Amino acid sequence: MWVSRCLVLVCALWSAQATAGELADFNAAVEATAAHNRVALGYLRTGNTDLAGLELDRLRHSWRAFTERYAGKPPDAFSGNALYGPLFTTGNARLVAADLMLNTGRLDSAAQSLDGLRGDLYALRKASGIAVLADCIRDANKAIEPLMAYDDRTLDWSKSPTRFGIASRAAIYQHELERCDEMAGEPVRTSPEFRRLIDGAKAGLALIPKAVATRDGDLLHRILIELRSFDNLLAFRFG
Repeated sequence: MWVSRCLVLVCALWSAQATAGELADFNAAVEATAAHNRVALGYLRTGNTDLAGLELDRLRHSWRAFTERYAGKPPDAFSGNALYGPLFTTGNARLVAADLMLNTGRLDSAAQSLDGLRGDLYALRKASGIAVLADCIRDANKAIEPLMAYDDRTLDWSKSPTRFGIASRAAIYQHELERCDEMAGEPVRTSPEFRRLIDGAKAGLALIPKAVATRDGDLLHRILIELRSFDNLLAFRFG
């Protein structure tokens, strides 16, 4: 009986390790594709159509390899996830649409198609309770939007909801950044680029209480502009 129990424990441990390794390989394959997606989006947003087209070609090649490997073989972590099967056909359609939009000069629409692919992967992982750094960065991108609404020189500082709103939304955004910092793997967390962006955003957030206390709209404007820049760069590089 003791031997049987040991065999059960060993098999369970082996199965857990195999599942974790399988998911890690899947996430790495997704990241290889996502890296091209991020760069293509960056070129589209700056209007560099030639480089956007080149990166879109690389993205299609990477997506094809990813599809061939995983379309018919979902990792156990996605068992029962209704979003898994449609991911590949939807992804193909989004890439075709992005290429068409790029070739007809509709860069915003091309970017929407590529961002839609990022959203599909985000939704897939979320439905299975899986989170990676890119998902956290996407959450942070959403969390900054309510804060950016206060980039308004006509703010009525005499109203407590205004002051409280700025402080609370800054706290929410900071929480997301802290979560991303903790989630990042060691190579990313300690990289100079990641540290510059995360620490720079945190430094800006640390100045918001001063802007609120002194009711300094100009200072708040400068802080928010800088935060937006850090946020965009985080999305471009790690989202």
